[in-house]
Amino acid sequence: MAALQILPRPQAPCSGRSPAPSPASSAATCCTMSRSPSISLKRCSCYRYPSRYSHGIPSDGGIRGKLTSSAVPAASFASPSTTADAPSDAATAPLSTPSVSSEASAEVELMKVTTDSLQYESGYLGGISGKTRPSWGTSWTSSPSSFDRPSAMDYLAHTLTSRVYDVAIESPLQLAPRLSERLGVQFWLKREDLQPVFSFKLRGAYNMMANLPREKLEKGVICSSAGNHAQGVALAAQKLGCNAVIVMPVTTPEIKWKSVEKLGATVVLVGDSYDEAQSHAKKRAKSEGRTFIPPFDNPNVIMGQGTVGMEIIRQLRGPIHAIFVPVGGGLIAGIAAYVKQVRPEVKIIGVEPYDANAMALSLHHGQRVMLEQVGGFADGVAVKVVGEETYRLCRELVDGIVLVSRDAICASIKDMFEEKRSILEPAGALSLAGAEAYCKYYGLKGESVVAITSGANMNFDRLRLVTELADVGRKQEAVLATSMPEEPGSFKRFCQLVGPVNITEFKYRYDASKEKALVLYSVGVHTAAELKSVVGRMGFENFETVDLTNNDLAKDHLRHLVGGRTNVENELLCRFIFPERPGTLMKFLDSFSPRWNISLFHYRSQGEAGANVLVGIQVPGGEMDEFRAIATNLDYDYALEMSNKAYQLLMH
Repeated sequence: MAALQILPRPQAPCSGRSPAPSPASSAATCCTMSRSPSISLKRCSCYRYPSRYSHGIPSDGGIRGKLTSSAVPAASFASPSTTADAPSDAATAPLSTPSVSSEASAEVELMKVTTDSLQYESGYLGGISGKTRPSWGTSWTSSPSSFDRPSAMDYLAHTLTSRVYDVAIESPLQLAPRLSERLGVQFWLKREDLQPVFSFKLRGAYNMMANLPREKLEKGVICSSAGNHAQGVALAAQKLGCNAVIVMPVTTPEIKWKSVEKLGATVVLVGDSYDEAQSHAKKRAKSEGRTFIPPFDNPNVIMGQGTVGMEIIRQLRGPIHAIFVPVGGGLIAGIAAYVKQVRPEVKIIGVEPYDANAMALSLHHGQRVMLEQVGGFADGVAVKVVGEETYRLCRELVDGIVLVSRDAICASIKDMFEEKRSILEPAGALSLAGAEAYCKYYGLKGESVVAITSGANMNFDRLRLVTELADVGRKQEAVLATSMPEEPGSFKRFCQLVGPVNITEFKYRYDASKEKALVLYSVGVHTAAELKSVVGRMGFENFETVDLTNNDLAKDHLRHLVGGRTNVENELLCRFIFPERPGTLMKFLDSFSPRWNISLFHYRSQGEAGANVLVGIQVPGGEMDEFRAIATNLDYDYALEMSNKAYQLLMH
């Protein structure tokens, strides 16, 4: 019988353009090693992109070396730290994943980096550097199975014999006719969004739980999740007849925890964040003797997810150029571990958002890193640190990482709706966005590519933002700012210069103190040439125009503010991400007010991912250190925006 408990929150104690390596190269992407982000950790500004027509991996780019099976039974791939009473006999001890095998591993200090320390053009196959690949003899493919590291043959054998089909379906592989025609390729969709819980996560959770000894199942399982993993564990527990406790943050939307509860699990709401929920779950696992089911960083979980790759190879018999996978960790590691052994010529390409590129940065630096901040729009892949076992596999097997924008993800959600009348969650549409960007970047034609639609647990309140940004992501709408004389007839002349292009949004307010008016507007365009033509006509008439299409500050906030220009003394403009929980605003105000005056406040909810908030605060120059200390202690992600071009044009 399901039960809901609400527990109190625990108390908190390069410049220049030059040739670049092709995607297959082991050389550093974006920057050369002498100018690597690993040294500067600042935004990469060089333009070292490869030829758009050079793509592919070496003919020997797959698995090499002799593979020998360690003949370890599938049930042995469990982590000691995830089971309350791991066996003490070394001869029969389970294999453990490095990420969860000991408390010491959790204490390893990781290098902290920013997401913008490695940025490259969308579609480029990046992330692989001279530091990425392990040396021969220490690699996954050349080393025998050990206590904490399953061998290549272990992964292959246990993926083939996985029990996921007790509860999961073999999801269909469907052609996407519209995308195929638009891109000139055979664009295939692996429909994991059609699983019983609308996500692939069920596979890994069930595979790990099904391989637990009966005595472990009788003691019950526990996990921490606010998303698809929670439903996967709950349904797996229902199928196996064991008790499951799902720990979720108190901010979890009611529709999500009720969905888990309906599957028979006990839902416990604790803490404001996933980290707090996970900490509680692990403590409870230890005290109650339950097995903790991790979302991705466990061999059995990875093997379960690897069945997706096994199905793709079976379903699509002809040549496959690449499989595009959203990167949380477990799914891409499992697919790569299987596919690279049976079809080594098939590229395995990860896709990450620009603001959640933990795997790309880890591969680039040759070590796991921690993101200082991570974007939450595609919350299913919003991880600050990739898992140890997933990283071990990905650094050797993955061909590279494609980065995509939030706008491109929204466009792909719309593409999927038009193709199949299905609505994907942002993480579920990630691989579509990456595959399209890659095909365009390299001019790929006539090949078969597969994109995994990994989930469809979309929050309804996200759809507003998706519809706003989908056309921008498709390059069918552009956001522009034009400066024109503040005199009679200027508006009419402006409209004449816009020409036949459709204006979809227009913001203007008269300011008697200004000689020139600034207009913020959106236009519907179909090609880059049309947009260039509009900007060119404006410039010829001295109507200075700036393209703000890729400026998130303009799209999220400034396009909704009319007449926002004021001469406010000592004003700082900041963007904060407010967590969606009671008391968030008062905590913010208690930190800054009445110490400093708040001169602007614009709030836009993004559902459970939090709210984007634009704030103006009057802070004298001599008090900046105090402001930064308070803002950091507040523990809300924030950024100063005074140098943003959109702010300087529209509000300064």
